[in-house]
Amino acid sequence: MSDQEMEAIKIESKSGGNGVLYAIRRITAFRESVLLIVIVVFAIIMTVASPVFMTPLNMEAMLLALSVEATIAVGMVLLLISGGLDLSVGSILAFTGVVTGLALTGGIEAFPAIILGLMAALMVGLINGLLIAKLKINPFITTLGTMITVRGLLLILASGRAVLNLPKSFTVIGQGRLFGMQYPIFALLFLVVIIDLLLRNARFFRQSYYIGGNENAARLTGINVDLVKIFNYCLVAVLAGVAGLMLTARFGSASLTVGSGIELRVITACIIGGASLSGGDGSVLGAFLGALFMGMLANALNLLGVDVYYQSFITGLILILAVVFDVLNERRKASGS
Repeated sequence: MSDQEMEAIKIESKSGGNGVLYAIRRITAFRESVLLIVIVVFAIIMTVASPVFMTPLNMEAMLLALSVEATIAVGMVLLLISGGLDLSVGSILAFTGVVTGLALTGGIEAFPAIILGLMAALMVGLINGLLIAKLKINPFITTLGTMITVRGLLLILASGRAVLNLPKSFTVIGQGRLFGMQYPIFALLFLVVIIDLLLRNARFFRQSYYIGGNENAARLTGINVDLVKIFNYCLVAVLAGVAGLMLTARFGSASLTVGSGIELRVITACIIGGASLSGGDGSVLGAFLGALFMGMLANALNLLGVDVYYQSFITGLILILAVVFDVLNERRKASGS
């Protein structure tokens, strides 16, 4: 919520404004509250339209799909807050799965293979961070380049073939259950809670807001801008790697094409959740709720039998509308209205 909105609420409160209007303004001032209301209303509508929507089996399928995109969104929102962007997360997701799969089929035990896969993801994130923070290359161009390069590299490593027949000692992390739900769902919830708390309370994480708001001013206050940027790119890469591990373990194979287009859906989820392409705004909870809404929408379109081509069109349209809303919101803030 912007400073202008906070001030307006304080003034209205002091002036003894209408209690109902004041309460509504308080609720709608937070993007997460509005989005949560939209999600609840959408769920009610879909329950009426399709009795299958709220069944345990469908809810688990939706949460499993969410566990991949929302895990990446948790890291992507930090980048957007600091004024960054990463288009290579889909390639990193697939790259981590292939590296881990090749290590497993080469005789390496599950834990070392997982560490190797995450190290591969971390290296891509480190390269992105160094190029952007130290060489001042545009994030869009940098991560677009690494997206293509990493996708090509994994094709070379796997000789153009998927890595199959992964051992059960590895697949259990994607297929095992706790309290009736699969492990990736718990992993997602854990990441959302921990990183949301860190972003709200830890000084190092909160520096991303200052960098996204005004990078030059952040430097003058003594913030190590380059270090924070590099860390954020490494973090989103590792989280993309975690998502890749969960997906690979779930299916028992490492696909070369998995993750294509996921970066746009993740960015859309973050913007819907309140993040700004201009930097300085956003929250982990908002990104999670944005991803949840996108996941519910995709699931609803499937249940309603909407053609897959129309689904891509609708997703693209939502991205455009989210960006337009973000631009208009930034202009409103700039005008002080």
